[in-house]
Amino acid sequence: MTQPIIRLEDISKIYGSGNTEVRALLDVNLVVEPGEYCAIMGPSGSGKSTAMNVIGCLDRPTSGRYYLDGVDVAGLSDTELAHVRNRKIGFVFQQFHLLPQLTAMENVMLPMVYAGISYNERRQRAEEALTRVGLANRLSNKPTQLSGGQQQRVAIARAIVNRPVMLLADEPTGALDSQTTQEVMAIFAELNTSGITVVMVTHEPDVARLTRRIVWFRDGQVVHSHLAPSELSQTAVFS
Repeated sequence: MTQPIIRLEDISKIYGSGNTEVRALLDVNLVVEPGEYCAIMGPSGSGKSTAMNVIGCLDRPTSGRYYLDGVDVAGLSDTELAHVRNRKIGFVFQQFHLLPQLTAMENVMLPMVYAGISYNERRQRAEEALTRVGLANRLSNKPTQLSGGQQQRVAIARAIVNRPVMLLADEPTGALDSQTTQEVMAIFAELNTSGITVVMVTHEPDVARLTRRIVWFRDGQVVHSHLAPSELSQTAVFS
């Protein structure tokens, strides 16, 4: 039986204490199976960003257990957690976080340095990833020589180059125009069709409708875990 990519069990995240206590997440349970394409949504302060940080191993929960591809990450050291993050999760952010002094090829090769992959294999895999996102003719371009959409494509190539079990995208189209958004979302769809699990945090309904499942957060809890994209426009979702 295939194990889930994500299993959150009674996850809570509390910041501060006493009068300053903020319950960002409260007993969250969530399962994402291999090959799913999910959008995480919710109003400001709903907990969706905190959930993304926990799922991405960027923050630790106050209580509960998180299994990433079958690994209980709660007890891992910071070094072990960084290793798991590098190997199992590919990150795509709203801001592209490309190093301006490096070419597209060099930016994509960077995560493989930390993974201990040889130089020749780094070059080969980086070229393959950039070709996959339609940038075979932009390998030597630096970020300032690329459009916003092209920079996000480089960021996606960088995210998939270590062959992660999951892509975690945080508002990946937030800095893009509508046409470029469609192009970038087409890449995510293709990657998902090829078998990559994609979890995307977004506030844009039009973007969420291009995924296959929507998880809705409110007040630090999951209030809808399996919304179909067609259900997103229903007013009950927002209540």
